[in-house]
Amino acid sequence: MPKNIFVLTGAGVSAESGLGTFRDKRGEGVWAKFDPMKLATPEAFARDPETVLAFYDLRRRNLLGAEPNAAHFALARLEAALGQRGGSLALVTQNIDDLHERAGSRRVIHMHGELLKARCNACAAVRPWRDDLTVAHACPECGRAGALRPHVVWFGETPLGLDLIGRALRKADLFAAIGTSGAVYPAAGFVAEARACGVPTCELNLEAADNADLFDEQRLGAASETVPAWVEEVVGR
Repeated sequence: MPKNIFVLTGAGVSAESGLGTFRDKRGEGVWAKFDPMKLATPEAFARDPETVLAFYDLRRRNLLGAEPNAAHFALARLEAALGQRGGSLALVTQNIDDLHERAGSRRVIHMHGELLKARCNACAAVRPWRDDLTVAHACPECGRAGALRPHVVWFGETPLGLDLIGRALRKADLFAAIGTSGAVYPAAGFVAEARACGVPTCELNLEAADNADLFDEQRLGAASETVPAWVEEVVGR
């Protein structure tokens, strides 16, 4: 069994929990229905904060009604199994949901932020936030109204935790990408970094990612089926 495993998850791991993907080859993802430049950029928020906040309110409500699926629970089992054998799981997600945590994963790196948190543009404080968010809300830390935004990484902003992710990649002896499109950087480049370090790579996806040719192994199918089967194989090695 590999000792240190790096797993990158994308929207596909949460799709069966009722949370939509952002890009797919059928043109049915979130960004095929909504213009990200009007909803997911700092400029959009500055121009029309009410519309941006309303969009994320809907997503937050959707998330609060969702439940983890078998893929989330399988990754939590993998983390526990590795820990028992003196290893570790670096679980890096592009998702802003909390389904990994609700399934039992203890250490999750949210490189694109977290929907159930709010961040203040004035003082940079980050606080848990499960309710709707409006321009009338004042920051609990500095008291300024109109400065609170979702704690998510928008287009044009730098992903979070890149130094930590880099260290985890260099430490890994197995790399897996689950439910990712392979189209969004820097996450889409992690597999190339792993290969450069001589790390075996595996893709688990509903359909082949844009960077599928960089993986040593590919397993196509629903995450709730492919991920538990893969975890059982890895744990049994």
